[in-house]
This record gives sequence, C-alpha cells and structure tokens, in this order.
Amino acid sequence: MKEISFEHKMGAHCESGTLTGLLNHNGLDISEPMVFGISGNIFFGYFESSNFPFPTFIVRNKPGSIRKNFGKNTGVKFHTASFKLKEKGEKYLNDLISNNIPTAVQVDFYYMDYLPEWQRVHINVHFVTIIGKNETNYLVSDSYFPEKAKIAMSRMSKARFVNGFMAPKGFLFYPEYIPDNIDLDKGIIKGIKKSAYNMTKLPVPFLGIKGMRKFAKKVVGWPKIARDIDHLSHEIMKITLLLEDQGTGGAGYRYLFATFLQEASEKLNENSFKDMSKRMMEIGDNWRNISYFAAKIGKNRDLGPERLKELSNMINDRADEEHLFFTDLYKLVK
Repeated sequence: MKEISFEHKMGAHCESGTLTGLLNHNGLDISEPMVFGISGNIFFGYFESSNFPFPTFIVRNKPGSIRKNFGKNTGVKFHTASFKLKEKGEKYLNDLISNNIPTAVQVDFYYMDYLPEWQRVHINVHFVTIIGKNETNYLVSDSYFPEKAKIAMSRMSKARFVNGFMAPKGFLFYPEYIPDNIDLDKGIIKGIKKSAYNMTKLPVPFLGIKGMRKFAKKVVGWPKIARDIDHLSHEIMKITLLLEDQGTGGAGYRYLFATFLQEASEKLNENSFKDMSKRMMEIGDNWRNISYFAAKIGKNRDLGPERLKELSNMINDRADEEHLFFTDLYKLVK
C-alpha cells in the first residue's frame, strides 16, 4: 500500500473537516470551526420542490460552498475537476495519489463500507480524502471515522460516479496555492458579514430567518400532505436527523459556529465575539430542544394540531432569537 504522510483527524462535518485536513497538510495551521466560520456557511432554508418527495430544510449553504467561500475570503486557490468518463476520472485520481497529492473526492455516503451499515444512507455529497492506494484498494481519511480506512477501488469508483440528485460526477479537489501571509482577521470579518447577511437580508421568502418563519407556518399543515400517520411520524422525526446528524456538530451547525466566534474573539482580541459565542451556544441548545421534541412526538405518534402548533411556536421563537442575534452580529462588523 502506497501511503501519503497525512495526519488523520475526525471532524464535526465532512466538508469542513476534509478541507481543514488538506489545508493543515499543506502548511496552513487552522481549525475546522475557523474554516467553517470564514466560509460564512451558517444558514437556513425551507424547501418545497419536485426535487424533494416531502418539504425539507437545510441549516448550511449548499455542498461545495465551504471550499469556494473559504477560497474567496482568504485567497487560497483550489484545483478542481469533474469527469464525464469514469475511466478518465479514475486515472486522474490515481495519478494524483501516485504524485503524493492527497485529494478530496465527493462520494455517495452509502458506499463507505468501513462505516456501520445502519449508519450509511444514500446521499451524494459526502467528502473524504484519498491518501493512498495499492492495486485494489484506496486508503481513506474520513472525518466521520476514527481511523484511516481501506475501501475497494471498485466501490470507490461506484461512489464517485453514482447517478441521482447532486451526482458527484467524479468531482475532486485539493489546495493548489496558499498565500504566504493570509489575513485571517479579514477573512473572519468577511465570513461573519456573509453569514449575517444571508440570515437577515436575503430578499427570498424561504431563506434565512424568512425560511425559519415559513417552516414554522408550514409544519402545522404537514398532516394534509403526508400519506398517513406513519409517514408523518417519519418526517417529523427527520427534523431531529437534519438538526443533529446531518446538521453536523449538533443543532444545525450552531455549536460549530459558536466555537468559531470564540476563536475569533481570541484572534481579534474582541470580547464582544465571546459574548456572541455564548449566545449562539444557547441558540444551539434551543434548537436541540426542538430536536428532542420532534423525536418524542414523532416516536409516540403524538401529532395532533396542538402538538404541531407547539412545534411551530418553538421554531418561530428560534427565528426571533436568530434575527436578533445576526442583527447584533452584523452591527459588530459593519
């Protein structure tokens, strides 16, 4: 097995964790919360679309935006590639590994068979780093797994070239250029401004705080569009999944963003950010209360109008809380 010297670390989230590992490998000493915060990726959106079998919400910007926004706010350049032909994508990756370049790839999470079967679901936007290979296997650094892991080349190829919504198309990336003197202070301010703007000022009725309020309004009507009580129960319990498991780091990335603000306070010597970090931690706790509540009423099939109205009020309260928070945060950096 050819193995590139690469320090494997677990992370809070696959994309920010993968990106942080590659930046560290290439000489930039930076934490995952700082990468996430500088990218301005804290977010919210509520969606009703033909792309989704049932209404859903997101708690961060779309996959790929952490890399793009971090590069934009720091001057770091990334080499990226995607492929129409599977054979070309396989050779391209193998050549990079042969040249000692650890490379991040986008995959369908389901095929990562070093993870427990119960944990794996079909989702096309998982990121891992390839750090070695032999004739039949790749060596992988996955932010969700405690050790370096082997996976068959044939299985990785299937994961990279699977079809479906947001198909990976063999997408890969690695840092190509890191400036000698990155102004992280400026990057922090840019990331905060972007987060606050996206949450409070986007003129779109289903994004940011407006998206939270739409979610609160619409959730009481979910029984009318669910097939039956079992389907409704499943969708309500999925709120917990989206806030805790897919909103990695817990409570929809709010704890990760709070840690970023704590680090920003120390780096900029600005105590106001420390206070904002504490407020965001409390917001994360309150989103976690929604997680617990949704899991409880979903599991117990306690899904009458009163319970859904209670859930709606909890979401509206979070909208009020975050509107005030991001308004105050924007004032600090304006």
